[in-house]
Amino acid sequence: MRITITGGTGFLGEHLAYKLISLGHFPTVVARGVNPSGESMRKFPNINFMPMLLTDERKLFQAFNNCDGVAHLVGINREAEKGDFQKVHVEGTMRVVQAARKAGISRLIFVSYLRARPRSFSKYLQTKWEAEEIVRSSGLDYTILKPGMIFGPGDHMISHIASALDTFPFFAPVGLLPRKIRPVSIDDFVDVMLACFLGHRLIGQTVAVLGPEEMSLGEAVRRVARVKKKLAVILPLPSICHYTLASVLERISADPLVSVAQVRMLSENMSKPLKGCEVLPDDLQPQRRLTEETIKAALGI
Repeated sequence: MRITITGGTGFLGEHLAYKLISLGHFPTVVARGVNPSGESMRKFPNINFMPMLLTDERKLFQAFNNCDGVAHLVGINREAEKGDFQKVHVEGTMRVVQAARKAGISRLIFVSYLRARPRSFSKYLQTKWEAEEIVRSSGLDYTILKPGMIFGPGDHMISHIASALDTFPFFAPVGLLPRKIRPVSIDDFVDVMLACFLGHRLIGQTVAVLGPEEMSLGEAVRRVARVKKKLAVILPLPSICHYTLASVLERISADPLVSVAQVRMLSENMSKPLKGCEVLPDDLQPQRRLTEETIKAALGI
């Protein structure tokens, strides 16, 4: 099977591409440019790497031509310039849908976010929702997957917690009350995407993808700390403190440890799907938990 992956050198895209390769399939990886992940992908004989911007409609059509399906995984969690969320999430998705139609591809998987919804104060959440609506009205055989936190090698969950603990023994969850999460393993998430493509599952559905265990972010931090053999003092701070820090970091760093959009995500409950979002069937429910073994695998230790 030939699958084109937009955002193919990102966390999700890379894991999906390598899984497809291991099963004998032929992914086409679309990304903005060549980074270390892209260079390593070039070494595989059955992978087609195509650096491009989603604004290049001619190249996008070429990437989709003769493929069996598209995994649209492009997303950003901060704006380098005002309007980037609109350009990447909304306009980018519109171009992907148009190119898929032109290339005669009907199967499309779009990865959104668990709390994406209309009329949100967050541009990230609002534009993710608008992208969902474009996909739902596309006329394609779509599946929209809505995860919360995803963990695994190369993630932004365990790696960020570990980096923070390497610097300070203190960890400050967003808000004074504990927020619940249900982290899902990248391996389980990729298995769901494969079921959509290879098993023709979940067509026409918008589905929440959540891990098997509910916990607070503080508990996740304590588990990572035990594996790292680090002291972890959990000191919740009001949301306004996190928003202020994230805003400053975004101004002074090209790759801030946390963005304003991420603070917004962490300020909400990430353990329950929103109204109108379906749940996975029992045989596709994620099973891998946040254990010492999965944490070590994520950290490469």
